[in-house]
Amino acid sequence: MPIFDEHVEKVQHNNITIVQKRNILTVAILDLINSLKSWRLWSLLGWIEIRQRYARSKIGPFWLTISMGVMVATIGVVYGGLFGESLSGYLPSLSIGMVSWYFFAGIINEGSLSFIASAQYIRQVPTPRLIYTLQSSWRNGVIFAHNFIIIIIVLSIFGVSNWLTVPYFFLGFGLLILNAIWMAIVSGVLSARFRDLPQIVSSVMLVAFYITPIMFRGKMLSEKHPWLIKYNPFAYLIEGVREPLMGQIPDLHIWLVSGIMAASGWILALLLLGRYHSRIPYWI
Repeated sequence: MPIFDEHVEKVQHNNITIVQKRNILTVAILDLINSLKSWRLWSLLGWIEIRQRYARSKIGPFWLTISMGVMVATIGVVYGGLFGESLSGYLPSLSIGMVSWYFFAGIINEGSLSFIASAQYIRQVPTPRLIYTLQSSWRNGVIFAHNFIIIIIVLSIFGVSNWLTVPYFFLGFGLLILNAIWMAIVSGVLSARFRDLPQIVSSVMLVAFYITPIMFRGKMLSEKHPWLIKYNPFAYLIEGVREPLMGQIPDLHIWLVSGIMAASGWILALLLLGRYHSRIPYWI
């Protein structure tokens, strides 16, 4: 597999080294394509890491599901009472928001450490860079699949108000994943250069959790502090996932904002990756 730097690709032809100039966007796209082709590798690495983390555990990742379920039930009872919300309406909204957010934040937080944690592989093996970001994303996807059981249980208890809106969930979930991965790529590249950045990313995601409508509904702030919802990009991503499962069709502007974020974010991520592609092994 050829090794690309930020502008140049070196190939061998009849024992003669030929230098081919490539722009940074081409370098990043080729890395993405090669990473997607190596799906067996990053999915296997992610699965092995999960098995090692829960070695000798009887229920493995389901411990996270139990922990998340207890947290959702506790917050649902306490904050539902504080907000004066009925449990039948508040608990489904909370469970969808919490499970989706922890999946989204997990990809970004672990993505900021993906290159640093895989430094030995990157320095020794000429693999595509993005397989390590996809590895952490896949690992969080497996955990999300376990935690999604909580949403199924809650919705089965309180019922789905409108099954016709459920297919819209897959569109919102796809946009959530696309936005999470490009943010993980950007934070991963920058964190390889600036080692204090993972702590900053973690702090930002923690603050974002409290100002994003997860434990509360967006309408609770729409009157006094509407800007917290209007200018919060994470709110659009969460609502795009939650509203279809709550029996509502998301507004068009939710899809537009999420789609524009995904398109512009991926361009930024690919340009950044291509620009510093060859420097990552030296930074880590």
